[in-house]
Amino acid sequence: MTALRLRVNVLISGGFSGAYGQLLPEFERASGIAVATGSGASQGNGPQTIGAQLARGVPADVVILSREGLAELIAANRIAAETAVDLASVPLGVAVRAGGATPDVSTVEAFRNVLLEARTIAVPGSTSGIWLRDNLFPRLGVADLVNFEMTPRGSDAATMVAAGGADLAVMPVSEILVAPGVEHAGPIPPEIQFVQVFCAAVVAGSQGFDGSRRLVAFLASPRASATIRRSGMEPLAGSR
Repeated sequence: MTALRLRVNVLISGGFSGAYGQLLPEFERASGIAVATGSGASQGNGPQTIGAQLARGVPADVVILSREGLAELIAANRIAAETAVDLASVPLGVAVRAGGATPDVSTVEAFRNVLLEARTIAVPGSTSGIWLRDNLFPRLGVADLVNFEMTPRGSDAATMVAAGGADLAVMPVSEILVAPGVEHAGPIPPEIQFVQVFCAAVVAGSQGFDGSRRLVAFLASPRASATIRRSGMEPLAGSR
């Protein structure tokens, strides 16, 4: 009689998806655990955020999302105690249509000018886009001068740029590098940079707790660091 294979359900946001997609086959081979993966935004409004999916009962054992999104889930008692782990950090960058001109975004003044010259700017409607809307754009004095559209996901912002619906997108570098039809023009200047941290945690009431802990430990291990770094992120193995 064949033994039942362990299964873990994951909900993941876009920032860590590139590295995750490369690491998952190795974990499944080594552990014998099958992983089913769904996606959602770390924060924001709408039915497809990770929080909204958990609230309506979408099966999930592990969540991978921004630290800010995780804090909301912890406050809502959705996360098993002491299971949260920092995986990687990533800065914000500028995505432009592949094959087009690459703007200079190396200084605050240059970046501000690029924003002002753009007909439409796409930003994710999650952690990074919320920060841009509420913090950076007002600080730069452009909040009322630029036309920006918040999309449900980072991938949607990149798709807008690739299709010509936006001149540029400001979003996590790791999402730019895996998006088709766009190129990375460069990170936004360090003086105004927002470095996001992506985390993993086990969902409260998980039916696959042991397997979930093994997956989180694998993603947070030094073994995953090289792949995470190649995806445009900085691994944080052992930092928490």
